[in-house]
Amino acid sequence: MSDSPRPDTDFPGVPEMGRVGELRTDVCVVGAGPAGLALTLMLLRSGVRVALLERSTGLRRDFHGEIIQPGGQRVLGDLGVLDAARAHGACPLRGFQVLQDQRLLLDIDYRRLPAPYDCLLALPQRHLLHELLAGCRELPGFTSLGGYRLSALLRDGRAVTGVVAQRGNGQTTTVRARVVVGADGRYSRTRMLAGIDAGRTEAFDQDVVWFALPAGGRAPGHVQVHRTARGALLVHDTHPDLLRVGWTLPHRSWNRIAALGIDPIRRELSEALPQFADLFQEHPPALADLKLLDVFAAQAGEWVRDGLMLVGDSAHTHGPIGAQGINLALQDAAAAHPVLLDAVRTGDASRARLLPYEQRRRPVAAAVHRMQRMQAKALLGRGGPVTTRLRSRAAALVTRSRLGERITRKVAYGTDPVTVRTDLLGAEPAALRTTGDRA
Repeated sequence: MSDSPRPDTDFPGVPEMGRVGELRTDVCVVGAGPAGLALTLMLLRSGVRVALLERSTGLRRDFHGEIIQPGGQRVLGDLGVLDAARAHGACPLRGFQVLQDQRLLLDIDYRRLPAPYDCLLALPQRHLLHELLAGCRELPGFTSLGGYRLSALLRDGRAVTGVVAQRGNGQTTTVRARVVVGADGRYSRTRMLAGIDAGRTEAFDQDVVWFALPAGGRAPGHVQVHRTARGALLVHDTHPDLLRVGWTLPHRSWNRIAALGIDPIRRELSEALPQFADLFQEHPPALADLKLLDVFAAQAGEWVRDGLMLVGDSAHTHGPIGAQGINLALQDAAAAHPVLLDAVRTGDASRARLLPYEQRRRPVAAAVHRMQRMQAKALLGRGGPVTTRLRSRAAALVTRSRLGERITRKVAYGTDPVTVRTDLLGAEPAALRTTGDRA
């Protein structure tokens, strides 16, 4: 088993760009996260030239989401990168559990689903992105622009025709493309420069503070929600033998809590998770180890324009409940792939040509927003004894009936279980044919 390469070698510079100063390509993808890299690999394998713009020079994703649902796993399996990414280190999880004061209320068992995607997968993003990037590098038509920050969109009237990118040293590069794809996350600069409203709503009452602890071989093998009288904590295994802990707090309360210092925080966490209290004593987290996730929902006003497409968090942002972020991003990429291929082959990148992607995926994102709002109230919301009893009865019904199977499949694959159009892919790059040698 090997880990990913050094972070500072993931996105090497492109020496010729300093001399030419301009690049022409078919598609320019902004952002090398799961959606951007998966889409880039699909397009390259379909014979499309792609320039990938990424402001960082390394795959630094330590506190990014890492739980991949079966729907996303299937996309990665279709692309031939899942096994190699897992070989770098991953934790299969049997499902979701909800506990109230250490008593099991809800047990959603993913082993009910058909193999091979019959688990949740905690996969560090650097492992996934490394394999996707390795596949891209071995295909013709790929240009990696690491360390370049998007500074402007090029336009011809209303149509987007490319980007202007800038390095830290002030060097500017122009990339002219038939389509620009914004895959640069919840605070998308592509979306902002296009003047598209993010559609942010404060749909959740909680923020989440994340950190990790050495598990000492005691990881639960599930994604668990531990409910207490004071709130809820999310716990799951992660590689290598770590516990990832998400502490839910009232929205916008973190600064006040952090001002009290780390000792009260450690005491509260130990009381909320007494089974891991010794780990908090042996490996006490420092304040700097706690990373705040601002939890909100967003649905961009437009996902496509002439020459422009938004995918993943750039188009729609979700909370962490239900582990849907990467799942939706990878399925977006699979849905966008044939639409973009058609646009490039026909020479028509108009909004009308790109719109089928938005029409297919926008209802899916809206359905997840609705589901997450209900889940947040049911799993994370506070309440008295009556509310707790009602939650217990509802959880028992889901756990013991066929309703649980239907809910599990819906959460695992979504309302639109997208698969990769493998009929549109050409020969696999060597990196994907020899996954056994890459571990």
